[in-house]
Amino acid sequence: MTPRKIFVAGHRGMVGSAIVRQLQKDPSWNVLLRTRQELDLTDTAAVRTFLAEEKPEYVAIAAAKVGGIKANNDYPVEFLLQNLRIQNNLIEASHLNGVQKLLFLGSSCIYPKHCPQPMREEHLLSGILEPTNEAYAIAKIAGIKLCQAYQREYHCRFVSAMPTNLYGPGDNYDPETSHVLPAMIGKFHRAKTTRAPEVLMWGTGSPRREFLHSDDLAKACVLLLEKYEDAEIINVGCGSDVSIRELAELTGEIVGYTGKIRWDDSKPDGTPRKLLDISKIRTLGWKPEIELREGITRVYQEYQAASKTH
Repeated sequence: MTPRKIFVAGHRGMVGSAIVRQLQKDPSWNVLLRTRQELDLTDTAAVRTFLAEEKPEYVAIAAAKVGGIKANNDYPVEFLLQNLRIQNNLIEASHLNGVQKLLFLGSSCIYPKHCPQPMREEHLLSGILEPTNEAYAIAKIAGIKLCQAYQREYHCRFVSAMPTNLYGPGDNYDPETSHVLPAMIGKFHRAKTTRAPEVLMWGTGSPRREFLHSDDLAKACVLLLEKYEDAEIINVGCGSDVSIRELAELTGEIVGYTGKIRWDDSKPDGTPRKLLDISKIRTLGWKPEIELREGITRVYQEYQAASKTH
């Protein structure tokens, strides 16, 4: 049997690299990769030429401009424009070049700020978005709607998955642009190393979030590429959440920081709660396997190893 050719866009990111690791375990997949230097996904002509020449049967879109609450708030133009360009180019060129199946990855931030909990797929566009990441969310919603439009108008097998907050190998630890968990790991590690008496955290610590390891998401993505055909979005989460305060305490404990945690309530909290209803993907036979404490312990070990090499 000839292996199925799949292009994973964004393979150097945390999500893309996890999908590649999962696909490479199965010889029935032939994984096609290009770095940003080899293929600029914001260049329409380049993306069309690449897909015309390589003719992958599958495309997984894990490429995106991503960042935490501060980056999203500070650079809305870049988050909106770059994400629209990347996804529009890949989705349109996939249709033009006969891609059999495309998986578009959105984000749980597409749901309204005051969404009923847990958030179900039908809650999309039922309320106002969280202002701090509105630009990113709108780009992702546009990607979902474009995939659905191609399904309806051209009968393309273009599907969309909505992951929750993710963490894992290859995460971004830059203090200015990282998400909450890697930002915490970095803060606690630096505080432990410098013996700082306290660590300052943004907000009140009261918002609740769920966290999924990128390897668990990757398994879900491969399953969706093989089994999911619905135009409707599908959530991928772990089904339980923790408060940011609980997360900080757990992370501090794993890192081995013994100082004080102080909360700066003048800083924004973001959405009060974001928990996904994952009953739909569970019916396909998927469930998360990596528990939060184990997952954070693993990524902290990787972070320490990477810190020693730099």
